[in-house]
Amino acid sequence: MLVDSHCHLNFSDFAEVWQSIIADCQQKNIWLINVGSQLQTSQRAVEIAEQYPQGVYASVALHPIHVLGSESYPEDFILDRYESLIKKSKKVVAVGETGIDFFHSDKILEKQKEVFISHLNLALRFNLPVIVHGRNSQDGTKNAYEEILKILRQVQTNTGGQLRGVIHCYGGNLEQAHQFLDVGFYVGFTGIVTFKNAKDLQAVAQTLPLDRILIETDAPYLAPEPYRGQRNYPQYVELVAKKIAELKQIDYNKVVEQTAQNAIQLFKLS
Repeated sequence: MLVDSHCHLNFSDFAEVWQSIIADCQQKNIWLINVGSQLQTSQRAVEIAEQYPQGVYASVALHPIHVLGSESYPEDFILDRYESLIKKSKKVVAVGETGIDFFHSDKILEKQKEVFISHLNLALRFNLPVIVHGRNSQDGTKNAYEEILKILRQVQTNTGGQLRGVIHCYGGNLEQAHQFLDVGFYVGFTGIVTFKNAKDLQAVAQTLPLDRILIETDAPYLAPEPYRGQRNYPQYVELVAKKIAELKQIDYNKVVEQTAQNAIQLFKLS
């Protein structure tokens, strides 16, 4: 069994085809988590997950690029609406994606941090893991992972290490990856790890212990080779697993089994 720990069939890109994609995934024994980025897409993720007894799950959150003050469809983080989604459905297995994003602007950092911490508290309240997003500024001068790690370390200190989660679509260096492991988090790899120019990221994937790795597509974004630049699909998670097996020089089935077990353990999938 493969688990795509992060995709977006709840997005409008898949409005006409999500059912056929899930049907194919179920036939191929690929489980998936649809991840919300705003209230509407979070609601949609839950609606889709509720239609399947097994293998399709949801995560709910407000993405950092959409917090108030941003230029990308900003909206307020209405805590009780997200609480309601979690209370209503056992198919909600995580809070996310949430975090810090400097890519478009660093002017809303304080708001992003405030909303991020609210998400972490929400996850703790319901004993759910968090799916964390981090993206640096375009010129590389602002490091999102540094800000995220400061907050995660403080939360883990305050709670005795109760928070669990994954840093999704990892794009940092080996040192920071180990720092995320040190705060008890998993590290998620997307199709980027298959790119020919991703040598540094490939070295990270090669080095990290397999029992701390998740695989994901982030579909419809970041299609792996040989589909780079095209629309991505959850089925392509197989190509991420194959690349990690190649990098680690281990059997493909071992990567499939261990990353699935990691996802089942983190998200308590059943």
